[in-house]
Amino acid sequence: MTTRNWRKSSYSNGEGGMCVEVATWRKSRHSDTEGGSCVEVAPLEGSLTGVRDSKIPNSPHLEFPASRWTLFLSSASR
Repeated sequence: MTTRNWRKSSYSNGEGGMCVEVATWRKSRHSDTEGGSCVEVAPLEGSLTGVRDSKIPNSPHLEFPASRWTLFLSSASR
């Protein structure tokens, strides 16, 4: 697991104003609404896919090459 340096929005200026850090996390459709089995994924820079526990969003997350994540998903859906 690793902590991730978020990327700053391209609309932020170089002096620290209007800073927005961007990562778009999406909860798995297989996660229930009661707070259990919550997995979120997000595309990250450098062709990586991040995977985290949505119940602990500020904790470290896993990173996989996007191609390997796609392979995992296709294998898991069989």
